[in-house]
Amino acid sequence: MGALIFYCVVYFIGYHAAWLLGRLDRRSLARQWRSGGIALVGCVALGHAYMILSAPLPHGQDAGPGSALAWYVILPVVVIVAMVLYLDRQEENDTDSSSS
Repeated sequence: MGALIFYCVVYFIGYHAAWLLGRLDRRSLARQWRSGGIALVGCVALGHAYMILSAPLPHGQDAGPGSALAWYVILPVVVIVAMVLYLDRQEENDTDSSSS
């Protein structure tokens, strides 16, 4: 649960950074704010995965690095990407229905 909250915070930092860049730039460089959030989540996930795989296992921990990688990196990233794709799909459906 903590990893999911952590990656949600990382996503929103990336989302708002892309929004701020778009406001400061005043061009269409950063129109896809959700993509900025996903990009930052991907970068942090790569660093997190590297740290999990390269660090020694804690004493008394029976789970291996693959299990830690699945629970603390892959699962939260998949949940966030699925939610962003769902919100994009909902936004497209709302736009299509309002333009008709």
